[in-house]
Amino acid sequence: MIDKKFKDNFKNRLVKFSLEIINFCDTLENKRKFWIISDQLIRASTSIGANIIEAKSSSSRKDYIKFFQIALKSANETEYWLILVRELISDEEKVNHLLTELNEIACIIGSSLLTLKGKKIKD
Repeated sequence: MIDKKFKDNFKNRLVKFSLEIINFCDTLENKRKFWIISDQLIRASTSIGANIIEAKSSSSRKDYIKFFQIALKSANETEYWLILVRELISDEEKVNHLLTELNEIACIIGSSLLTLKGKKIKD
C-alpha cells in the first residue's frame, strides 16, 4: 500500500504545485511582458500533472512511458519560464521556492522513467 499512498501523495503534490503557479501568475503585474510568460507558465506547469494523471488510462506500457516523458518535458519548460520570471521580478524567494518544488517533482518523474525503462541504477 506504500506505493498507492506515494502515488496519491504525488498526484496531490502536482495539483498543489499547479495551483501555486496559477496563484503566483495572478500576482504578476498586468503588463504585456508577463502576459505570454504567465500563459506559458500555467500551460506548462499544469501539463505536468495532467500527463501523469492521463498516463493511468494508457493502452500500453510504451504509451504510459510516453506520458511520463511529456510530463518531464513540461517540467523542463516550466523551469525555463520560472527562470525568465525570476529575472524580471524582485520576488526571487517565491520563484526559488517554486523552482525547488519543480526540481523535486522532475526528479521523481525522471526516476520513475528510469524504473519504467528498466534502467534504474541500484544503490
